[in-house]
Amino acid sequence: MKLAILKERRAGETRVAASPDTVKRYRGLGLDVAVETGAGAAARMPDVDYHTAGAVIASDSAETLSGADIVLSVRAPDVAQIAAIKKGAVLVALLAPHTDKDTPARLAEQGVNGFAMEFLPRISRAQAMDVLSSQANLAGYKAVIDAAAHFGRAMPMMMTAAGTIAPARVLVMGVGVAGLQAIATARRLGAIVSATDVRPATKEQVESLGATFVAVMDDEFKNAQTAAGYAKPMSAEYQTKQAALIAETIKKQDIVITTALIPGRKAPVLLTEEMIKTMKPGSVIVDLAAEQGGNTPLTKTNEVVEVHGVTIMGYTNLAGRLAVDSSSLYARNLFNFVSLIVDNKSGALALNWEDEIVKGAGLTRDGQVVHPALKG
Repeated sequence: MKLAILKERRAGETRVAASPDTVKRYRGLGLDVAVETGAGAAARMPDVDYHTAGAVIASDSAETLSGADIVLSVRAPDVAQIAAIKKGAVLVALLAPHTDKDTPARLAEQGVNGFAMEFLPRISRAQAMDVLSSQANLAGYKAVIDAAAHFGRAMPMMMTAAGTIAPARVLVMGVGVAGLQAIATARRLGAIVSATDVRPATKEQVESLGATFVAVMDDEFKNAQTAAGYAKPMSAEYQTKQAALIAETIKKQDIVITTALIPGRKAPVLLTEEMIKTMKPGSVIVDLAAEQGGNTPLTKTNEVVEVHGVTIMGYTNLAGRLAVDSSSLYARNLFNFVSLIVDNKSGALALNWEDEIVKGAGLTRDGQVVHPALKG
């Protein structure tokens, strides 16, 4: 059975879906592996390393895909590539199903069994396959490093004979995987860190990392989370109080990292232009939600702009700016998923559509779009 690794076509995408290490593991499962030439070049994984690991280096995507039973990529393949995937084959990738409306239909028409790693169930058994977490972790780290590089001052407090340099103040808005890593990284760099989130359970996580939690701590907030861990809608009165607190907090910050994303919807605005105007000259905002419209109205996708004396960074692929590590983690995530759908004795494809993970990530099957989020 053949497994194909495509070279990414999307502008700015530096990651690759398999590493030489995972190629060895696929070979151990009994799979033949074809890697498109140059697929790992931007991630410092040359063709020779893939060849040494047991892969065949294909000259182009058509040769890579020819006869492939499983296809792996980071982003969705383009129209021509999808047309070259054989009927009944499996595609595993980040397919952006909420925003890319055409790919699911094309995969279904081609008869490809598509698996969108964004839809992977958030259960303990799937943690080793969780690409969103592995990539968000690196994005949170890189957000702070990039902010520090653009910030015109030192991050930690420094005491010198000529005087003391005050530590930078960093606010992280949204305490998911990326936010928690941003907090930890900013703390390691010596900044004074605070964070805010709409879920009260995150207060303990923030404080465990040595940061200060920012929220109006009234009874409504303390009960603002469902049993499943999701935030409840807040009253207009609470939102007004919280907005006033954040507006005052923003004035004192040097760096703000925003991370709020809602699947399938435009990112919420966390920082208004009026708030940004109150920030100190030379302050930096890193907007991790830039790909979905941004957490500020001034964010420019894939640009670094200066507005009202504040630098706003709108990179859409921060994990890809650490291509070596992000590719290695992504490749391991995909290997763990593929191991679930391949019989480890025969090396044959063994799709169990009753499995919670397979069913949850399944986007297309037998010529149909089957995921509930996209049906109807």
